[in-house]
Amino acid sequence: MDGDRHGRSAGEGNVVPLPPPGTRPKPSRESQRGLDWFIFFLADVQTGFGPFVAVYLTTQKWTQVEIGFVLSIGGIIGLLGQMPGGAIVDAARSERLVAGLAVATIGCAALAYALWPIFPVVTAAATLHALASCVLGPAIAAISLGLVGPFAIGERLGRNARFASLGNGSAAALMGAVGYLLSSQAVFLVTFLLAIPTLLALSRIRGQEIDVAQSHGAVVREVPDKEATSVFHLLRQRPLLIFAGGVLLFQLANAAMLPLMAGVVTTRSSQWAPVLIAACIIVPQAIVALTSPSVGRKAQAWGRRPLLLLAFGALAVRGLLFAVVRDPYLLVVVQVFDGITAAVLSVMVPLIVADIAFGSGHFNLAQGAVGTATGIGASLSTVLAGYVSDTFGSSTAFVGLAAIAALGLTVIWLFMPETRRTEDQA
Repeated sequence: MDGDRHGRSAGEGNVVPLPPPGTRPKPSRESQRGLDWFIFFLADVQTGFGPFVAVYLTTQKWTQVEIGFVLSIGGIIGLLGQMPGGAIVDAARSERLVAGLAVATIGCAALAYALWPIFPVVTAAATLHALASCVLGPAIAAISLGLVGPFAIGERLGRNARFASLGNGSAAALMGAVGYLLSSQAVFLVTFLLAIPTLLALSRIRGQEIDVAQSHGAVVREVPDKEATSVFHLLRQRPLLIFAGGVLLFQLANAAMLPLMAGVVTTRSSQWAPVLIAACIIVPQAIVALTSPSVGRKAQAWGRRPLLLLAFGALAVRGLLFAVVRDPYLLVVVQVFDGITAAVLSVMVPLIVADIAFGSGHFNLAQGAVGTATGIGASLSTVLAGYVSDTFGSSTAFVGLAAIAALGLTVIWLFMPETRRTEDQA
C-alpha cells in the first residue's frame, strides 16, 4: 500500500495476479492441527518464564537488584530485537526450522534456570530466551500466512489467538500447581519438558504446504520492482506509520491498567485480592478463546477499521469504569472489555501488517516495526501511570489512560485507511 484506500502496493502494476481463493490448494488438516497445537504448547512454554522467575530466584537467595537485572534483560532485548527478529524470519528459507531452533533454545534456557541458578548462567539463559522469543512471533505469523494465503489469514490468526489463550490459561494453572505442590524449581523442569510436545507439534506441519514467498509477504512479478520490495519504502508507508503510532498509544493506555487495578483491589479487599486478580486474568483469556476466530472472519467481512475502533473504544470505556467503580467484585466484570480488546488486537496486528506489507517480501520485518512500537508503549505505560497514581490518585491515572485510548481511537478514525484486500486487488 502507498497510503491509498484501495490496498494496492506501490509498483503493483506488474504483479502476476494471485489465483482466486477457491483454486489454491488448502493446507491439510494435519498441518492446521499441527499449527494449533504448536501454538498451544508454545504458550505453555513461555508461561513458565513469567512471574515464576522472580519467585524462583528469590528462593535461591538472589537479591532484588540481581533479579531486576535479569528481568530487565528480557525487556530490553525484546524491544531492540523485534525488527532484527522479523528480518531473520524474512531471510529464512524454512520458518519451521527457525521456530524449531527458537523453541529448543528456550527449552535449554529453562533447563539452565533449573539446574544452574547462578548469576552468569541465568543471565546467559535470559538473553537466549529473549532472543529466541523475538523470532517466534514473526515465525508463527509467517507459517500461518504461508499455509493459508492472504484471503484466509484473518480466520487463521483468530484460530491462533484461541489456542494461544487456551495455552496460557492451562499453563498458568499447571505451573501454579507444580510450584505449590513441588517447588518453584520444578516449574522450569516442566517448562523444559513441554518444549518436547511443542517440537513434535511443529513437525506435523508439512513444510511443502508452506509457500515460502507468500509467508514473507512476497508476490510473483513479471518485472522486478526494487521500489516495491525496498525495506525503506515499506517503513515509510503512511498506513504502517499510522498503525504503529496507534498501537503505541494503545499499549501506552493498556499496559498499566491491570497492574494499577491489582493495587487498587489489594487495598480495598486484601483477603480476596489473589482470587480477584486471578479472575481478572482468566476472564479476558476466556473471551479471547471464545471470540478470536469470529474476529478473524468479521475482519474479512467488515474490514479492519471497524474492529480497530471497537478495540480502542472498549479500552477507553474500561479505563473510565476502573476510575469510577468501587466494588472490587464488579472490577472483574469490567475485565470483559479487556477480553474484547485482546481478542481484536491479537488478530488485527499481524493481519493489518500483512495487508500493508503485501508484495514487499518484508512482512515479518514490518511486524517487528509494529512490535517495537508495542514495546515502547508498554514500557512507558507503567512508569507514567505509576507516577500519576502516586501523585494524583488511581482514579486520575485511570482517566488519563482512558484519554490516551480515546486519542488512539481518534487517530485510527481520522487517519488510518482500510487495508482489507479483496480478490480484485490481489
